[in-house]
Parts: sequence; C-alpha cells; structure tokens
Amino acid sequence: MAASVTATSISTSTSKARDAFGSVLSFTILILVAILAFSIRLFSVIKYESVIHEFDPYFNYRVTQYLTKNGVYDFWNWFDDRTWYPLGRVIGGTVYPGLTLTAGTMWWIFNSLNIPLSVETVCVFTAPIFSANAAWATYLLTKEVKGTGAGLMAATLIAMVPSYISRSVAGSYDNEAVAIFALVFTFYLYIKTLNTGSLFYATLNSLAYFYMVCSWGGYTFIINLIPMHILLCIITGRYSSRLYIAYAPLVVLGTLLAALVPVVGFNAVMTSEHFGSFLVFIILNVVALGHYIKRTVSAKMFKVAITLVISTGMVVLVALIAILVASVAGSPTKGWSGRSLSLLDPTYASKYIPIIASVSEHQPPTWPSYFMDINVLAFLVPAGIIACFLPLSDASSFLVLYIVTSVYFSGVMVRLMLVLAPAACILSGIALSEAFTVLTRSIKFQKDALTVGSEAITDELKEGSKISEVGKDKEPLREKPSKRSRKKEKENVEKVLDKKDNKKQSLLLPLEASAVGIVLLIVLGSFYVVHCVWAAAEAYSAPSIVLSSHTSDGVHVFDDFREAYAWLSHNTDEDDKVASWWDYGYQTTAMANRTVIVDNNTWNNTHIATVGTAMSSPERQAWEIFQSLDVKYVFVVFGGLVGYPSDDINKFLWMVRIGGGVFPHIKEPDYLRDGQYRIDSQATPTMLNSLMYKLSYYRFTEADGKGFDRVRRTEIGKKYFKLTHFEEVFTTHHWMVRIYKLKDSKNRLRGKNKKRTKSGSKGGKSQSLKKQGKRNPWL
Repeated sequence: MAASVTATSISTSTSKARDAFGSVLSFTILILVAILAFSIRLFSVIKYESVIHEFDPYFNYRVTQYLTKNGVYDFWNWFDDRTWYPLGRVIGGTVYPGLTLTAGTMWWIFNSLNIPLSVETVCVFTAPIFSANAAWATYLLTKEVKGTGAGLMAATLIAMVPSYISRSVAGSYDNEAVAIFALVFTFYLYIKTLNTGSLFYATLNSLAYFYMVCSWGGYTFIINLIPMHILLCIITGRYSSRLYIAYAPLVVLGTLLAALVPVVGFNAVMTSEHFGSFLVFIILNVVALGHYIKRTVSAKMFKVAITLVISTGMVVLVALIAILVASVAGSPTKGWSGRSLSLLDPTYASKYIPIIASVSEHQPPTWPSYFMDINVLAFLVPAGIIACFLPLSDASSFLVLYIVTSVYFSGVMVRLMLVLAPAACILSGIALSEAFTVLTRSIKFQKDALTVGSEAITDELKEGSKISEVGKDKEPLREKPSKRSRKKEKENVEKVLDKKDNKKQSLLLPLEASAVGIVLLIVLGSFYVVHCVWAAAEAYSAPSIVLSSHTSDGVHVFDDFREAYAWLSHNTDEDDKVASWWDYGYQTTAMANRTVIVDNNTWNNTHIATVGTAMSSPERQAWEIFQSLDVKYVFVVFGGLVGYPSDDINKFLWMVRIGGGVFPHIKEPDYLRDGQYRIDSQATPTMLNSLMYKLSYYRFTEADGKGFDRVRRTEIGKKYFKLTHFEEVFTTHHWMVRIYKLKDSKNRLRGKNKKRTKSGSKGGKSQSLKKQGKRNPWL
C-alpha cells in the first residue's frame, strides 16, 4: 500500500514537472516566434531606408502627425481643406481611427518613458510589432481548438506567411497592420466564450470586435461569419447555453459600440451587411426559448407552447424582414455597399463602379498568386479540414466555415488573400501538428515495443539460467534459446502489446514510413521558410516611392517621386492647387504639403471623373476644366523612357472609363483602334490629341532620340508638337514625373508660328539621359 502511494506521488510530481517544462518551452517558442515575425519584416529598412511605403500609408502618417501634435479632440473635429478641393474632407468622420489611435498611443508611451522616437519611426514599425501580436493571437485561437502543438505550429506559419508580410513590412502603415491581429483575436475570444460559456470572455469579445470596427472596414466579415456559424450550429442540433452567451452580447454590445465609430455610425444597424446578424439573433432567441420551455413544462404542454413560440417568432421575423426591406427599398443597391456587391457579384464593379475595378488589388487573383502568397499551405489546408472533423466540435466547425468563406473571398479579390492567410496558417498548423503526432507516436510506440520485447527475452534468459543452475543435480540443463526462438518470442511480445492498444495501433505507421514522413515534412517546412524569406527580402520590401533596378552595372535607384514632391514643396506657393490622377493624392498632400483635387479616398466619383475627363480631353478643353477647379499645376507619371510600367499612360483607359461614366461625351471606343489600345502611328486622333498623351510625350523625342516607348515597346505616333495652354516647369532625373503649369489666359500663346517659350520655373528642365551619356538602368 505504501509502495503504491509512493509510486502515485512520484507519477504526480513527474507529471507536474513535465507540464512546467512544457509551459516554459511553449513560452520560449512564442518569444522566438515574435522575434521572427518582427525581424523578417525589417528587410525594407535594412535594404532601403526607414520610409513609409505605398500610397494610403502616407495619409495615415499625415493623420497621425496631426493627432500627436493637436490631440484627440482636434483630430475628431479636423476639417482638411488640402484634399478634394474645393470640397474638403472631415477627417474624424471619414477614417477608421484604430490604426491612428494605436500608433499615437505608442508614440505617447515611448515619449513618456523618455524614449524620443519620431512619429515616422513609430509608424514605420507599427506593422512589424503587431505582426508579433497576430502570431500570438493565432496561437491562442488554434490552441483553443486543437491544442498547444497545433497552436505553436500555426503561430510559426503566420509569422512568416508572404500574404501577411506583403501588408505588414516595416513602412507599410495601413489599416491591415493592426486589423489582422484584431480579426484573429476576436475569433479567439469568440471560440473561448463558446468553449467556456463565460460572460467575461463574451464582454472581451465585444470589445475586441469594437477595436476591429475602429481599425478596418473588413469588420463586416466578422459580423457575418459568426452568425453563419451560429446558424450552422442551430441547424445541426448543437445548440447550447454557451452558444447563446457567445453570440448575444456580441450582437447587442458590439453593435452599440460599433455605432460609436463616426465612420460607421448608423450603418451598423441600417445597412444590409449587418441585417443577417440581427435575423440570426432572433432565431437564436426563439430556439433558446424553446429549449427553456422544454425543460420546464410537461411533454403535452410543450407541443402547445412550442407551437405558440414558433408562430410568434415567425411573425416577429417576418415583421423585422419587412421593416429592413422597407428601409433599403429606396436604395439602388438595396442597402449594400459597392465593395460588398463586388464580393457577392464579381462582375458588379466592372459593370457599374469602374473606380473600384481600376484598382489592381481589387482584381481576381491568378493561381500563381496563391502559390506566391501562401505557398505550400495551399496543399496542407485540405488535410487541416479533415483533421477538424476528427472529432467535429463547435470550435472546429467554425474553422471549417472560416476557411471556406475566406477561400471564396480571396478568389474574388487579391486584397482579400490577407483574410485567407490566417485561416490557411491555422488549418495548416493543425495538419502539421496531427501529422507529426502520428509519425512520432508511431516511432515511439514501436521503439517501446522493441524495448519491452528485448527486456522480456532477457528476463526469460535469466530465468532459464537460474533454473539450470538450481537443477544441476536434479534435472538436465535447459538448452540456450536459438535465434529462431528469440525472433518468435519477440513476435509474440509484439502481438501482446498490439492487443493491449488496438486503438492506438490503428493510427500507427511502419517505422521506416514514419521516419521518411518526418524527413519529408522537414523538407517541406524548409522550402516554405526559404520562400517566405525570399518574398520578404525581394518581393515585398521595396517601397513604391523609391524604386530600384538591378542591371549588370549594379543597382540603380530611382528617387523621382520624392524629387518631384520636394520640387513642389520648395517651388510653389503654399495655397497652390495640384491636379493629378487620384493615385498620387495622399503622397502629394503628405510630402509636398499642397492642396489636391482628388486623392486615394475615392469617395466622390464625380470629382474623380472630372479629372479623368480633363486628362482625356484636348488641351484647350482640359485647360478650361482645370481653370474651373483653380488648378495651377498638373503632374503626370511617365515611364516610357526608363521602362516603368505603372505610369499614367497604362492607367489612361481607366481615366476614360471613369470620366465617361459621368460625362457621356467621353467614349472609350474613340481612344481605341479596332478595339486595341495604341499610342503609335495607328492611334486614333482622339488619343493623340488628349492631354494625357501630350503631357506624357512632350519633348520625348529630345530625350530618347527616336521616340521609342520602352513600356509599350513601340514608337510613339505623334512626336513633334507644342503646348499652348500648359508649360513644362519640371521633369525629374529619369523623366518619371513631369510637372506642368497652367498658363494665364492673357499670356497664352496663340497660333502655330509662335516660338515655344523656355520653361521659366526655378527647377528648370531636366537634361535627357541621352545628353547625360548614361545607359538606361531600368531595362
């Protein structure tokens, strides 16, 4: 008895020591994962410099500067008169403030601790910091569903998945930098509440949802995915009180909190994206009432009561649907936003909203995009789905629903590959964890079997030896077991062990197959790591504002954008208005500090169409449009000299389509020759006389020598022409940005025989690459 108690205490202490060691090991791995997630996103700073990337982040950076300088109250009431002239923009009521408030709080904390970081530095490193947080949130979510091993594996995968890196490298200061963490953390708290039935976690879930609403418009994915899961659980007969606690506070408290965000406001209860959550809430209450009645009344009374409850519930549901339909009946989109309709109908944007379809990240992805952004995870996800069904629980069914919906949305829009990435990492982490568990269990079990078998044979030999010694005088000696008998004994031991654990045996693999499987998984993981590091270092770290090209002569840096913005900042008056295509609006206001006509917010399609119409019109008509907008400078991005493909000529057809959507006299066929977009001698007169063509190719022959466009790979159709209503004031070193000034009405040149005036601005004209004797480094 004492020996049994001692053995039990030893076993308990061993178990506690093992659990403590496991906790320390898990904590250490999570710290290393956070370091990995942060450091792999620093290639952009190491290889280039600490600079804000892309277009939208410059607006966020400018808003954060204003917040840290003027405070939260002024931020909420800030009217920005430097954008969308002459309309302006109310910043506090039109932005998702989560990113700005997060970075502003971090800046305030650092400075309170006497760590004097600039606002730009905090903005640059916000995304890498929150990528570590997202990895931890992924660990918590996956652990809640499938255990610690799967959680650690999923956290490691999301720390370096290329799709997430593309939006969270150092300098990528966009809403998704904090939104992915908020998304995954909200799902974790939902699953935690679902598993525990705790009202405390339900309240935290509502607060996490509120942070997600503040951070990104993608919060509608949460408020539709969770109701879909609730409805799935109800239909499959998995209703419980935990299900009610997990959902009811989220709908009530979460919706009230969401309405406090100015950019959302009453949209939280008045738009069709949110109606599904309310309908499911009513269904859930009807089901909850039915289960309560079933527990409290007799079987005979239950039939009467449940009929009454269902009838009342149907009446309320129909009445609510009627109210919702009536509230959106007057809307041409029935209460749906344009982006939501683009997801539900992939052809909607191209038919009705060209401004959305014109954005490259709103295009459907290609198959290579999946391999580029999630790599081998695409092959592991199906195995993870199967693992979720073994066994199927409320939490694992949520993951299945999550991956299915995210795969669909990622197939509609490239940008939503970002939503797929966490789901793919979670399912792949589960698949890898289950695979390693089976393979290592197989090796361990068979190793233990061999050990037990050898020990049994050894004991048999010892026992035989003792018998032979004792019976020297009484009976003949026993013979030494032969190799054949040993092998037979070993097989018998293995059979006994197999009978003891038939359930485990069904999951075991041969020893050799297990070893080969582990090696293949390690090779697969190594391939994934190499691809992720390459994607982080080469594909997603280059800032769009500073470009580079690798040639046999070395690396050539193209800093034309900052050169142009610096010229505007130093050589124009502070109240001058600058017109360009909307892509460059945020950078112009943030870097040049000049008023723009349109920017990347794209909230006013008519205003953007006006600029597109001006670019599509002949010079005189364009001059009149810009004069009516009080524009003084116009700049275009041109890549024909150095081979930069993302220039305005390549975007020109979208300007025509957007302009023609508002102003019918702009017709796309007028710019096409036999349905083809051309800039050579076969181009249409409308194309050759458009302002965009003239501002892009003005004096191009002087720089190139023969007028050969290296992007379109053709010789331009109209080489020698003069400008009568615009004058060139600055062209950057590589001709990538060209700035023109509108001439005053009294000083405009008239007639064809007038001499072209020399550009008289402080910046002057840039010399051609030919005269500089330099080879084109972009090719």
